[in-house]
Amino acid sequence: MVHSMTAFARVEQAGAYGTLSWELRSVNHRYLEPHLRLPESLRDLEGAVRDALRQALSRGKVECTLRLAEETSGKALQVDRVRAGQLVAAAQLVADLIAQPAPLNPLEVLAWPGVLVADASDPQALTSAALALFEQALGELKNGRRREGTELAKLLNDRLDAMQQDIDTLRSQVPHMLAAQRQKIIERCTDMQVELDPQRLEQELVLLAQKSDVAEELDRLNTHITEVRRVLKGGGAAGRRLDFLMQELNREANTLGSKAIDTRSTQAAINLKVLIEQMREQVQNIE
Repeated sequence: MVHSMTAFARVEQAGAYGTLSWELRSVNHRYLEPHLRLPESLRDLEGAVRDALRQALSRGKVECTLRLAEETSGKALQVDRVRAGQLVAAAQLVADLIAQPAPLNPLEVLAWPGVLVADASDPQALTSAALALFEQALGELKNGRRREGTELAKLLNDRLDAMQQDIDTLRSQVPHMLAAQRQKIIERCTDMQVELDPQRLEQELVLLAQKSDVAEELDRLNTHITEVRRVLKGGGAAGRRLDFLMQELNREANTLGSKAIDTRSTQAAINLKVLIEQMREQVQNIE
């Protein structure tokens, strides 16, 4: 089963510490590229979150946003004296470089993140809760990618069926197209009142048949279609393999078009290229 790289998940949990919420957004990308937005008090989670993403996903640009609405009612406010002192010292250092610095406003110091805090909850419990909630959000994201991957596989198989039908139809028409070309050459020579050398005519027709022989291209198209179906059924990280197969299918369709001797073969080549391009666009979203 293949997975899409596009999905969204949001989970929320309330506790004594307040309300935690994770939002995960995933879109297609050549590699796995995580972007994390974490509250300052939970920065220590970054390593564990990145490890979990690497183990669960192989490709995609993933935005992970954690929000914490702390429960402050009934809790005494406290000043982090160490952090406040560092902030005042940094402000004084900058003030020494200015000729007439404005006085430092204590309220501005209190507004700085991490200076004014409520009576802190157990930090270990908060970290554990945030990490457990992330695992839940990641599970929902994977389920979303799996569901969309299933739909993408259906779309691809539908187009593979259409391609197979075009290939089978063209294969059955090739003898008729060659016969029509033979008759057309004979009629033109008759109209021009040219005496035909039967041996020379047969030689020219053999050359025409060789130049317009598309059996090899049709066989390779069948082989690639079979491989695409196998990859889709096998699942896993199949996106790069499928992208390569789309290139090979397109190469054979181009060759088929260059050998066209009839409007039917030209139309078949065009139909195949349209279907391949539609599949290629969908494959870009597969992990």
